Amino acid sequence: MDFQLTEDQRALRAGVRELLEGRYGREALRASLDSADGGDPAGVVDRELWRELGEAGFFALRLPEGGPDGGVGLGPAEAVLVFEEAGRVLLPGPLVATHLAAGVVPGAAQGTAVVTAFDLGGPFVAYLGESDAVLGADGAGAEGAAGAGAVPVRSVDPLTPLYRTAGAPGAVSGALRDEGALLTAALQLGSALRTTELAVRYAKEREQFGQPIGGFQAVKHLCAQMLVRGEVARTAVYAAAVTGAPGEIAGAKLLADEAAVRNARDCLQVHGGMGFTWEADVHLHLKRAWVRAEQWRTAAEAEELLAAELAAEAAAEAGGLGG
Repeated sequence: MDFQLTEDQRALRAGVRELLEGRYGREALRASLDSADGGDPAGVVDRELWRELGEAGFFALRLPEGGPDGGVGLGPAEAVLVFEEAGRVLLPGPLVATHLAAGVVPGAAQGTAVVTAFDLGGPFVAYLGESDAVLGADGAGAEGAAGAGAVPVRSVDPLTPLYRTAGAPGAVSGALRDEGALLTAALQLGSALRTTELAVRYAKEREQFGQPIGGFQAVKHLCAQMLVRGEVARTAVYAAAVTGAPGEIAGAKLLADEAAVRNARDCLQVHGGMGFTWEADVHLHLKRAWVRAEQWRTAAEAEELLAAELAAEAAAEAGGLGG
Protein backbone atom coordinates (compact mmCIF):
# COMPACT_ATOMS: atom_id res chain seq x y z
CA MET A 1 0.00 0.00 0.00
CA ASP A 2 1.46 3.37 -1.05
CA PHE A 3 1.15 6.10 1.62
CA GLN A 4 2.96 8.75 -0.42
CA LEU A 5 0.85 11.83 -1.10
CA THR A 6 -0.27 12.37 -4.66
CA GLU A 7 0.38 15.62 -6.50
CA ASP A 8 -3.27 16.60 -6.04
CA GLN A 9 -3.06 15.96 -2.28
CA ARG A 10 0.13 18.02 -2.01
CA ALA A 11 -1.54 20.83 -3.93
CA LEU A 12 -4.60 20.66 -1.66
CA ARG A 13 -2.45 20.88 1.46
CA ALA A 14 -0.42 23.77 0.04
CA GLY A 15 -3.57 25.64 -0.95
CA VAL A 16 -5.14 25.29 2.50
CA ARG A 17 -1.88 26.34 4.18
CA GLU A 18 -1.71 29.44 2.00
CA LEU A 19 -5.35 30.29 2.74
CA LEU A 20 -4.97 29.90 6.50
CA GLU A 21 -1.64 31.70 6.70
CA GLY A 22 -3.20 34.61 4.83
CA ARG A 23 -6.46 34.70 6.79
CA TYR A 24 -5.48 33.40 10.22
CA GLY A 25 -1.91 34.37 10.87
CA ARG A 26 -0.46 35.42 14.19
CA GLU A 27 -2.18 38.83 14.17
CA ALA A 28 -5.58 37.20 13.72
CA LEU A 29 -4.80 34.70 16.48
CA ARG A 30 -3.90 37.55 18.82
CA ALA A 31 -7.09 39.42 17.85
CA SER A 32 -9.11 36.33 18.79
CA LEU A 33 -7.31 36.23 22.14
CA ASP A 34 -8.08 39.89 22.75
CA SER A 35 -11.77 39.25 22.02
CA ALA A 36 -11.87 36.32 24.42
CA ASP A 37 -9.89 38.22 27.07
CA GLY A 38 -12.26 41.16 26.73
CA GLY A 39 -15.25 38.99 27.55
CA ASP A 40 -16.44 38.70 23.94
CA PRO A 41 -16.44 34.96 23.20
CA ALA A 42 -18.52 35.64 20.09
CA GLY A 43 -15.35 37.09 18.55
CA VAL A 44 -13.57 33.75 18.91
CA VAL A 45 -15.33 32.28 15.87
CA ASP A 46 -14.75 34.53 12.86
CA ARG A 47 -18.00 34.14 10.89
CA GLU A 48 -16.52 35.72 7.77
CA LEU A 49 -13.59 33.30 7.82
CA TRP A 50 -16.06 30.47 8.48
CA ARG A 51 -17.91 31.38 5.28
CA GLU A 52 -14.63 31.60 3.36
CA LEU A 53 -13.74 28.12 4.55
CA GLY A 54 -17.16 26.94 3.39
CA GLU A 55 -16.66 28.52 -0.04
CA ALA A 56 -13.26 26.80 -0.27
CA GLY A 57 -14.92 23.43 0.39
CA PHE A 58 -13.47 22.89 3.86
CA PHE A 59 -16.74 21.60 5.31
CA ALA A 60 -18.15 19.95 2.14
CA LEU A 61 -14.89 18.20 1.35
CA ARG A 62 -16.28 14.67 1.70
CA LEU A 63 -19.76 15.26 0.30
CA PRO A 64 -20.47 13.83 -3.17
CA GLU A 65 -19.81 16.09 -6.13
CA GLY A 66 -22.84 17.50 -7.89
CA GLY A 67 -25.03 17.45 -4.79
CA PRO A 68 -27.10 20.36 -3.51
CA ASP A 69 -24.48 21.21 -0.85
CA GLY A 70 -21.63 21.68 -3.30
CA GLY A 71 -19.66 18.61 -2.30
CA VAL A 72 -16.02 18.29 -3.32
CA GLY A 73 -16.09 14.50 -3.61
CA LEU A 74 -12.87 13.76 -1.70
CA GLY A 75 -12.29 11.32 1.14
CA PRO A 76 -10.86 10.98 4.66
CA ALA A 77 -7.27 10.97 3.37
CA GLU A 78 -7.71 14.49 2.01
CA ALA A 79 -9.74 15.60 5.04
CA VAL A 80 -6.93 14.80 7.48
CA LEU A 81 -4.51 16.88 5.39
CA VAL A 82 -6.86 19.85 5.58
CA PHE A 83 -7.47 19.49 9.32
CA GLU A 84 -3.74 19.08 9.94
CA GLU A 85 -3.26 22.57 8.48
CA ALA A 86 -6.02 23.99 10.70
CA GLY A 87 -4.25 22.48 13.71
CA ARG A 88 -0.98 24.16 12.76
CA VAL A 89 -2.47 27.66 13.03
CA LEU A 90 -4.66 26.93 16.08
CA LEU A 91 -7.78 27.87 14.14
CA PRO A 92 -10.56 28.09 16.76
CA GLY A 93 -14.16 26.96 16.41
CA PRO A 94 -16.06 23.66 16.17
CA LEU A 95 -14.40 22.67 12.90
CA VAL A 96 -14.91 18.93 13.32
CA ALA A 97 -18.58 19.13 14.30
CA THR A 98 -19.42 21.55 11.48
CA HIS A 99 -17.58 19.30 8.99
CA LEU A 100 -19.55 16.28 10.20
CA ALA A 101 -22.80 18.26 10.03
CA ALA A 102 -22.27 19.18 6.36
CA GLY A 103 -25.18 17.82 4.35
CA VAL A 104 -27.24 17.31 7.50
CA VAL A 105 -27.55 20.74 9.09
CA PRO A 106 -28.53 23.51 6.64
CA GLY A 107 -25.70 25.95 6.06
CA ALA A 108 -22.98 23.77 7.58
CA ALA A 109 -21.48 22.78 4.23
CA GLN A 110 -21.42 26.40 3.06
CA GLY A 111 -19.99 27.74 6.32
CA THR A 112 -23.02 29.95 6.95
CA ALA A 113 -23.89 27.88 10.03
CA VAL A 114 -21.61 27.03 12.94
CA VAL A 115 -22.37 23.61 14.43
CA THR A 116 -20.99 22.16 17.65
CA ALA A 117 -21.44 18.74 19.26
CA PHE A 118 -21.48 16.99 22.63
CA ASP A 119 -17.99 15.63 22.06
CA LEU A 120 -16.60 16.14 25.57
CA GLY A 121 -18.78 13.68 27.42
CA GLY A 122 -21.34 14.61 30.04
CA PRO A 123 -23.11 17.97 29.92
CA PHE A 124 -20.16 19.99 28.66
CA VAL A 125 -20.01 21.37 25.15
CA ALA A 126 -17.60 23.77 23.49
CA TYR A 127 -18.61 26.86 21.48
CA LEU A 128 -22.29 26.44 22.39
CA GLY A 129 -22.83 30.19 22.68
CA GLU A 130 -21.16 30.79 19.33
CA SER A 131 -23.01 28.03 17.44
CA ASP A 132 -26.28 27.88 15.52
CA ALA A 133 -26.96 24.18 16.09
CA VAL A 134 -25.76 21.12 18.00
CA LEU A 135 -25.02 17.82 16.31
CA GLY A 136 -27.00 15.29 18.32
CA ALA A 137 -26.57 11.62 19.05
CA ASP A 138 -28.68 10.74 16.01
CA GLY A 139 -26.44 12.75 13.72
CA ALA A 140 -29.10 15.42 13.19
CA GLY A 141 -28.80 19.03 14.24
CA ALA A 142 -30.82 20.55 17.06
CA GLU A 143 -31.22 24.31 16.99
CA GLY A 144 -31.49 26.21 20.24
CA ALA A 145 -32.97 23.48 22.45
CA ALA A 146 -29.63 22.12 23.62
CA GLY A 147 -28.50 25.58 24.66
CA ALA A 148 -31.45 26.27 26.94
CA GLY A 149 -30.22 26.80 30.49
CA ALA A 150 -26.56 26.45 29.54
CA VAL A 151 -24.03 28.41 31.56
CA PRO A 152 -20.43 29.31 30.65
CA VAL A 153 -17.70 27.54 32.64
CA ARG A 154 -14.00 28.28 32.88
CA SER A 155 -11.94 26.77 30.07
CA VAL A 156 -8.21 26.10 30.18
CA ASP A 157 -7.99 27.24 26.55
CA PRO A 158 -9.09 30.87 26.11
CA LEU A 159 -10.10 30.13 22.50
CA THR A 160 -12.30 27.14 23.37
CA PRO A 161 -15.20 28.55 25.42
CA LEU A 162 -17.03 25.83 27.36
CA TYR A 163 -20.62 25.58 28.57
CA ARG A 164 -22.43 23.32 31.01
CA THR A 165 -25.88 22.37 29.74
CA ALA A 166 -28.91 21.50 31.81
CA GLY A 167 -29.57 18.35 29.83
CA ALA A 168 -27.38 16.74 27.19
CA PRO A 169 -29.15 15.04 24.25
CA GLY A 170 -26.39 12.44 24.20
CA ALA A 171 -22.91 12.34 22.78
CA VAL A 172 -22.42 11.55 19.11
CA SER A 173 -21.72 7.85 18.73
CA GLY A 174 -20.95 5.21 16.15
CA ALA A 175 -19.30 6.09 12.84
CA LEU A 176 -19.61 9.83 13.42
CA ARG A 177 -17.64 9.50 16.62
CA ASP A 178 -14.85 7.63 14.84
CA GLU A 179 -14.77 10.27 12.11
CA GLY A 180 -14.65 13.00 14.75
CA ALA A 181 -11.79 11.26 16.53
CA LEU A 182 -9.83 10.92 13.27
CA LEU A 183 -10.24 14.59 12.34
CA THR A 184 -9.36 15.69 15.88
CA ALA A 185 -6.24 13.52 15.69
CA ALA A 186 -5.33 15.39 12.50
CA LEU A 187 -5.73 18.72 14.35
CA GLN A 188 -3.46 17.40 17.11
CA LEU A 189 -0.94 16.25 14.52
CA GLY A 190 -0.79 19.72 12.99
CA SER A 191 -0.17 21.26 16.40
CA ALA A 192 2.56 18.71 17.21
CA LEU A 193 4.39 19.41 13.96
CA ARG A 194 4.07 23.18 14.43
CA THR A 195 5.52 23.14 17.96
CA THR A 196 8.45 21.11 16.62
CA GLU A 197 9.09 23.86 14.07
CA LEU A 198 8.81 26.55 16.73
CA ALA A 199 11.26 24.74 19.01
CA VAL A 200 13.83 24.17 16.27
CA ARG A 201 13.59 27.78 15.09
CA TYR A 202 14.04 29.15 18.61
CA ALA A 203 16.94 26.75 19.29
CA LYS A 204 18.71 28.17 16.23
CA GLU A 205 18.07 31.82 17.19
CA ARG A 206 18.57 31.88 20.96
CA GLU A 207 22.20 32.05 22.05
CA GLN A 208 23.85 31.25 25.37
CA PHE A 209 27.56 31.07 26.17
CA GLY A 210 28.31 32.39 22.71
CA GLN A 211 26.43 29.76 20.65
CA PRO A 212 22.87 28.83 19.66
CA ILE A 213 21.20 26.70 22.33
CA GLY A 214 20.46 24.16 19.61
CA GLY A 215 24.10 23.20 19.84
CA PHE A 216 23.62 21.79 23.33
CA GLN A 217 22.98 18.06 23.47
CA ALA A 218 20.02 18.31 25.86
CA VAL A 219 18.18 20.68 23.50
CA LYS A 220 19.04 18.52 20.49
CA HIS A 221 17.52 15.51 22.22
CA LEU A 222 14.31 17.37 23.02
CA CYS A 223 13.90 18.46 19.39
CA ALA A 224 14.71 14.98 18.07
CA GLN A 225 12.13 13.39 20.37
CA MET A 226 9.54 15.91 19.20
CA LEU A 227 10.24 15.05 15.56
CA VAL A 228 9.93 11.32 16.24
CA ARG A 229 6.61 11.74 18.06
CA GLY A 230 5.23 13.89 15.27
CA GLU A 231 6.27 11.52 12.49
CA VAL A 232 4.93 8.45 14.32
CA ALA A 233 1.62 10.25 14.84
CA ARG A 234 1.57 11.35 11.19
CA THR A 235 1.99 7.76 10.01
CA ALA A 236 -0.79 6.54 12.31
CA VAL A 237 -3.23 9.30 11.32
CA TYR A 238 -2.64 8.86 7.57
CA ALA A 239 -2.98 5.07 7.86
CA ALA A 240 -6.20 5.38 9.88
CA ALA A 241 -7.60 7.73 7.25
CA VAL A 242 -6.97 5.09 4.57
CA THR A 243 -8.31 2.06 6.46
CA GLY A 244 -11.09 3.76 8.46
CA ALA A 245 -10.91 0.94 11.02
CA PRO A 246 -12.11 1.97 14.51
CA GLY A 247 -9.06 0.37 16.15
CA GLU A 248 -6.69 2.20 13.81
CA ILE A 249 -8.47 5.48 14.50
CA ALA A 250 -8.30 4.91 18.27
CA GLY A 251 -4.57 4.23 18.02
CA ALA A 252 -4.05 7.32 15.87
CA LYS A 253 -5.93 9.50 18.36
CA LEU A 254 -3.81 8.15 21.22
CA LEU A 255 -0.55 8.84 19.40
CA ALA A 256 -1.62 12.27 18.12
CA ASP A 257 -2.83 13.36 21.57
CA GLU A 258 0.49 12.30 23.09
CA ALA A 259 2.49 14.04 20.35
CA ALA A 260 0.54 17.29 20.67
CA VAL A 261 0.73 17.48 24.48
CA ARG A 262 4.31 16.28 24.95
CA ASN A 263 5.67 18.28 22.01
CA ALA A 264 4.07 21.45 23.39
CA ARG A 265 5.63 20.73 26.80
CA ASP A 266 9.06 20.11 25.26
CA CYS A 267 8.69 23.25 23.16
CA LEU A 268 8.10 25.15 26.41
CA GLN A 269 11.30 23.66 27.79
CA VAL A 270 13.29 24.78 24.74
CA HIS A 271 11.88 28.31 25.05
CA GLY A 272 12.65 28.44 28.78
CA GLY A 273 10.93 31.24 30.70
CA MET A 274 9.96 32.95 27.43
CA GLY A 275 7.65 30.07 26.61
CA PHE A 276 5.52 30.73 29.68
CA THR A 277 4.83 34.36 28.79
CA TRP A 278 1.58 35.52 27.20
CA GLU A 279 3.53 36.87 24.20
CA ALA A 280 4.66 33.40 23.12
CA ASP A 281 2.22 31.09 21.32
CA VAL A 282 3.60 27.87 22.76
CA HIS A 283 1.30 27.74 25.77
CA LEU A 284 -1.71 28.13 23.46
CA HIS A 285 -0.76 24.91 21.66
CA LEU A 286 -0.49 23.09 24.99
CA LYS A 287 -3.87 24.33 26.24
CA ARG A 288 -5.63 23.46 22.98
CA ALA A 289 -3.98 20.02 22.98
CA TRP A 290 -5.31 19.36 26.50
CA VAL A 291 -8.87 20.17 25.40
CA ARG A 292 -8.71 18.17 22.16
CA ALA A 293 -7.39 15.15 24.06
CA GLU A 294 -10.78 15.04 25.80
CA GLN A 295 -12.84 15.42 22.63
CA TRP A 296 -14.52 12.65 20.59
CA ARG A 297 -12.46 9.82 22.13
CA THR A 298 -10.39 10.10 25.29
CA ALA A 299 -7.22 8.13 25.95
CA ALA A 300 -9.05 5.80 28.33
CA GLU A 301 -11.80 5.13 25.77
CA ALA A 302 -9.27 4.52 23.00
CA GLU A 303 -7.33 2.11 25.22
CA GLU A 304 -10.52 0.21 26.08
CA LEU A 305 -11.42 -0.13 22.41
CA LEU A 306 -7.94 -1.35 21.49
CA ALA A 307 -7.92 -3.81 24.39
CA ALA A 308 -11.29 -5.19 23.32
CA GLU A 309 -10.07 -5.68 19.74
CA LEU A 310 -6.90 -7.44 20.92
CA ALA A 311 -8.92 -9.68 23.22
CA ALA A 312 -11.28 -10.56 20.37
CA GLU A 313 -8.36 -11.38 18.08
CA ALA A 314 -6.75 -13.55 20.76
CA ALA A 315 -10.02 -15.39 21.33
CA ALA A 316 -10.43 -15.95 17.60
CA GLU A 317 -6.89 -17.33 17.31
CA ALA A 318 -7.42 -19.61 20.31
CA GLY A 319 -10.66 -20.85 18.77
CA GLY A 320 -8.90 -21.55 15.49
CA LEU A 321 -6.14 -23.52 17.22
CA GLY A 322 -8.70 -25.50 19.21
CA GLY A 323 -10.52 -26.43 16.01
